[in-house]
Amino acid sequence: MPGVSSRLAVLPLAGLIVAAGLWLAAEHGWRLGVLWAIGAGLGLVLLHAGFGFTAGFRALLAEGRGAGFRAQLVLIGLTLALFAPALAAGEIAGQPVRGFVFPTGLALVIGAFLFGIGMQLGGGCGSGTLYSAGGGVPRMWLTLACFVAGATLAAWQSELWSALPALPPISLPALLGPAGAAAAALGVLALAWLASVTIERAWHGAIAPIGGRGSLAFGPWPLLWGAVGLALLSFATLAIAGRPWAITAAFPLWGSRLVEALGIDDPAFWPYWEDPTRTEALLRPLLADSITVMDLGIIAGAAFAARLRGGPMVLALPRPGEAAASVIGGLCLGIGATLATGCNISAYLAGIASGSLHGWAWIVPALIGNAAGVRLRPLFGLSPRFGA
Repeated sequence: MPGVSSRLAVLPLAGLIVAAGLWLAAEHGWRLGVLWAIGAGLGLVLLHAGFGFTAGFRALLAEGRGAGFRAQLVLIGLTLALFAPALAAGEIAGQPVRGFVFPTGLALVIGAFLFGIGMQLGGGCGSGTLYSAGGGVPRMWLTLACFVAGATLAAWQSELWSALPALPPISLPALLGPAGAAAAALGVLALAWLASVTIERAWHGAIAPIGGRGSLAFGPWPLLWGAVGLALLSFATLAIAGRPWAITAAFPLWGSRLVEALGIDDPAFWPYWEDPTRTEALLRPLLADSITVMDLGIIAGAAFAARLRGGPMVLALPRPGEAAASVIGGLCLGIGATLATGCNISAYLAGIASGSLHGWAWIVPALIGNAAGVRLRPLFGLSPRFGA
């Protein structure tokens, strides 16, 4: 456990986080200030629990170890249980709420597959990249930069993929009823849990637990704590923002603003930003964008959690192979997330919790992409094994 001096070292950072939240609330309304705080909480939970979708998939695919995957199932199940009544009612304490129900089509399949490859090469998904960067992993800042570049490139060339064939948005609660859709989803999650347990026992003779003990303040946390914390904060996001937790929608916005600032092009005339659902985001101040604020909050919260842990920060530059993997992986992540209308958070987690068919459709090509990415890792000097 960190000593007194290490505990005191986090106070300036804590003060900056609080001050930023107060400034956001004063400038753009109390909801944005609260969403900043939720983002910081997400960053703390992610880092303390080491909750990564990328590592969980790699452990399952490469070694038959399913603890990380089972923690994801707990997160999805809890989030779904919290979301279902609120989405059926259409409000939380008078605040209108909606889920993410998006089309399922060829662009989603291609995007999710590319995203899966990018996860294993870049070293993280959307949430994993943000919290690892905030936690002090230099390689992940390179992945993040290329993630933004890839998302911006996909937005610039949206005409190439936006007209690909797709089914209309399909809400499973609308087809099966809220209770029927929730029961069916929980049943599928239970079967996935059973499959994971069966695979792990066949490979290793026993299963690793996802629960255990940990230090609430200083970490590390067991995966179960992380799943519960993320589910609660996801529900808090729904209650305050009126929509589920999202990450990657901010990345083409960041890149487009940079393109505009450098005078390279005028993104306002790209078909991607002419979509009425996106136009407002491009026109308003960047720090008035709730997804941007939460993303920055995740980085800040992870940095705070890392300093709570104590110990020296080793800021080693990535090896050439790691750097190349981050560049290629980051580009795949950005392009994939933009084509697939989201990542593990807004497609996989929020899509399934919202009762959307696209959430279930996303995970299949994403897992195939992860399997391909695991096989590609040795080409860059990266181990295919979990934890390496």
